[in-house]
Amino acid sequence: MPIGRKTAMKTKIKMITKFLTIPFIIFFIIVGLLLAYKSQTSPVLKEAEFKTFTITPGQSSSEIGKNLKKEGLIKNSIVFNLFVRLNNLAEKIQAGSFKLSPSMSLSEIGNQLTTGTFDVWITIPEGFRNEEIAQRLNEKLGIKEEDFLKIAEEGYMFPDTYLVPKESTAANIVSILRENFDRKFSDELKQMVTSRGLTEKEVIILASIVEREALFAEDRPIVAGILLNRQNIAMALEADATVQYALGYSEEEKTWWRKNLTEEDLRVNSQYNTRRHAGLPPGPICNPGLSAIQAVINPAETDYLYYLSDKEGKMHYAVSLEEHIENINQYL
Repeated sequence: MPIGRKTAMKTKIKMITKFLTIPFIIFFIIVGLLLAYKSQTSPVLKEAEFKTFTITPGQSSSEIGKNLKKEGLIKNSIVFNLFVRLNNLAEKIQAGSFKLSPSMSLSEIGNQLTTGTFDVWITIPEGFRNEEIAQRLNEKLGIKEEDFLKIAEEGYMFPDTYLVPKESTAANIVSILRENFDRKFSDELKQMVTSRGLTEKEVIILASIVEREALFAEDRPIVAGILLNRQNIAMALEADATVQYALGYSEEEKTWWRKNLTEEDLRVNSQYNTRRHAGLPPGPICNPGLSAIQAVINPAETDYLYYLSDKEGKMHYAVSLEEHIENINQYL
C-alpha cells in the first residue's frame, strides 16, 4: 500500500477514534454526576432519631438548605437547592414545624417539607378586631369563628406571629394570644400606667383607638396625646375608628373598617360612637400592638386638640378648631 494511502487511513482511524471517545467521555461524566447526585441525596445515616425542624415564613430554599445541613439532616445544601429547583418545590415548601430524621432521603425530606408540617405560622396584624382574627383562624386552622368570638376578649388578643399546632382549638389560641399580651404588658409598663392615673383597661381602649387612627409609628404618641388632651377637658374624642367599629362589616366595601363614612354613619346610635358619646367607649375597638400601648403610656405633650389624616395617611395637627377647619379644606 502506498505511503500516502497509509497515512490517510491512519488519519481516518484517529478521527473515528476521537469521535467515538468524546461521547464515551460525556457518557461517563454524566454517569459520574448522576452517581454523585444520588449519593448526596441519600440519607445521612442509616438509623437516627427524629428531630423537630422549623421553617419560618419567608425563608428562602437556600436558607432552608443551610439549616438542614447545619442540623445534620442532609449532606449538601447546594444539592438540596438543586433538588428543590428540579422538582419545582420552592413555592410548595410550607412554613411550620416538621419531624425529620437523618435517616430520611432528600426525596423523603422534600415530601415532608411540602406536606408534613404539624405546626403552622399565623400572623395577627396590629389593629385586627376579633372578627378578623376569627376569620384568619378559620382559614388557617379550620376553627369555627363563633367558637373563637365566644371567648376572645377584644383588645387582649396580642398581635404577633405565632407558631401553633394544627390541632389547636379556639381555647388554645385565646390562651396563647392572651399569655403573649400578659408578657408584653410588663410589670414596668403597668407601674407607668398607675403613675399616670390610668387603668389598664383605659390604656388598652385608648391604644386600640390610636392603633386604628394613626397609620405611622411616629404619629402614635402625638395622637395619643391629643386623645388624652380631649379627655382631660371633657371633650368628645370624635374618633372615626370608633364609628367604624360600631358599624361593623361593610358588605359594600367587603371590610370590617369601612372607609367612606356618611353623615348617617357618623350618627350611628352606639356607645362606641365617640362622636355622639363623650368619654371612652365601653371597650377596645381592636387589638393594639405594643407601639400603640406605649404611645398611650408615653404620649407626646402638645397643645394640639385636633388631627386629621390625608389620603396618604399623613397626619395634620391643629390647636384650634379654626386651624383644624383650614386643614380639612386644604388636605381633604
